[in-house]
Formats: sequence, C-alpha cells, structure tokens
Amino acid sequence: MDASKQNLNQVINSVDKTLEILHQFSSSDVDVASHLNNFVFELDNMAKLGEKCHNINVPMEVLNLIDDGKNPDEFTRNVLNNCIAKNQITKGKIDIFKGLRGHLLEDLEQAFPEEVEDYMQRRS
Repeated sequence: MDASKQNLNQVINSVDKTLEILHQFSSSDVDVASHLNNFVFELDNMAKLGEKCHNINVPMEVLNLIDDGKNPDEFTRNVLNNCIAKNQITKGKIDIFKGLRGHLLEDLEQAFPEEVEDYMQRRS
C-alpha cells in the first residue's frame, strides 16, 4: 500500500476513534475528564495525520453533496449508474456492428463465394 493510502487509513481510524469517544460521552457512567482528554488527544492526532494527506483529490460534486447534507455515496452511485448506462449503449453498438458484419458476409458470400470461403479459412 502506498504512503498516501496508508495516511488516509490512519486518518479514517482516527475519525472512528473520535466518533467512538463521542458515543461514550452519551453513557451516564463515564469519567468525563479522562474521556475529554482522550477526545482532545484524538482530535489533535487527527489534525496531524490529516496534514500528511495533502495529495488527495476529492471531486467537487462530493463536497457539494456533503454541503447539502446528502450522503457522498450518492456520487459513487451516480458515477456507477452512468458507467452502466454507457456500457449498455456501447454493447448495443457492438451488437449492431456484429449484425451488420453478419449481413455483409452473407451478401458477400452470395456475390463472391470463393473469396469469402478463403477469408473464413484464414480467420480460423
């Protein structure tokens, strides 16, 4: 794994730890002082780790979704759906060309049977 991915994973782990500490604050039998120290330490750690992640490009669409209070997974879903749609269009074009090729071979076989037979043997 390259360094930027490793740094990103460390930031993600730090975020997870921070969220866990925040969740523990909701428990009534928590030592608030020690959890607060852990929370501050983890925020500091997260900031330091985040400074190492300067080569990460985030699409503006993702940031806009987050700003709008939406799930950034929506961006991934939309990109994937667009890829699927383009793939289906491309597959349709390929199928059309295969059909055209078949019709051309049939017509050529009627007009030039020996040449088409020679062509088919060479393709095999």
